[in-house]
Amino acid sequence: MKIPPRKPDGFAIVSAIFILVVLAVLGAFILNISAQQQIGSALDVQGTRAYQAARAGIEWGLYQQLQGGVACPAGSFNPPAATLSEFTVSVTCVATADPGGHGGPTVRVLTATACNQPNAGDCPNTVDPGSHYVERRIQVTF
Repeated sequence: MKIPPRKPDGFAIVSAIFILVVLAVLGAFILNISAQQQIGSALDVQGTRAYQAARAGIEWGLYQQLQGGVACPAGSFNPPAATLSEFTVSVTCVATADPGGHGGPTVRVLTATACNQPNAGDCPNTVDPGSHYVERRIQVTF
């Protein structure tokens, strides 16, 4: 008497577990990529805000020089706008007499640096910036 061949049992469960593991790894990979994209997008927005804060610093320095009578303004401040309040702006100014020595006008270089993690109240933070540190610098010569 011939014994009929037996069908292999359990093959479907092994395939199902393999597919579930592959799908779980793929889902974790997609979740990681999505989180990185969100962080990158948030840092782009922060970069734009830092740029606007640096522009506010330039405008503050020019106003101090043109209207306030300060020859070469400098200082640090937090912009009053609610969307820029987390930034600190440091403004520096360097005045140089006529480089040619011909009695020409004094040239001033006004620099505004805005950052979201200042070091001791000043930007830029070169000591210990965090992973989400954002800084923008604008320079104007007049």
